[in-house]
Amino acid sequence: MKTAIPTTTILLALTVLAVFTCASQVNAQQTAPAAVAQCAGPKSPWRDFDFWIGDWEVYDPNTGNKAGDNRIEKRENGCLILEHWKSIAGGSGISMNFYDPLQQKWRQVWQSAAAFIDYSGGLDEQGRMLLEGTIYYNASGQSAPFRGRWTAQNDGSVLQEFWQYDAASDSWSSWFVGEYRKSESGMQ
Repeated sequence: MKTAIPTTTILLALTVLAVFTCASQVNAQQTAPAAVAQCAGPKSPWRDFDFWIGDWEVYDPNTGNKAGDNRIEKRENGCLILEHWKSIAGGSGISMNFYDPLQQKWRQVWQSAAAFIDYSGGLDEQGRMLLEGTIYYNASGQSAPFRGRWTAQNDGSVLQEFWQYDAASDSWSSWFVGEYRKSESGMQ
């Protein structure tokens, strides 16, 4: 004579199995930092943008006027660079910067109240970080091709340049130029 196993007993057993499976996956994720050590390796492509790390005061190189403050910090065992921008005019924005090993490119995703930018690229032959993609203006819904370049200077500063493509004139126009100088006091 066969005895039927009640449905509730089967469901309880499956629930317990699912809980143990999830717990072991969470435990594996918590011990994962050793597996991502390649992000911190001295010749790792994750180190290409390290020249931008720090607390900075940003100036217009043409006028000498201060444009804002920017904190650039490494996170996630060196696998992520997080940017916190605060302009003198009161605007702000945040970007996530990371090396995408699947595309073998650097990528920046920027978000502010005014705009969203998503672009990718890498170091050129002079060691400058070049990214190309699209800017999207949140209020108008308009978008345009966009480029950014970061150049480490001999004095320890970083020159940041952005351009936006104008389809009407079929040309690239300067969008922002900033000279990053190390901050003595950190970001305010």
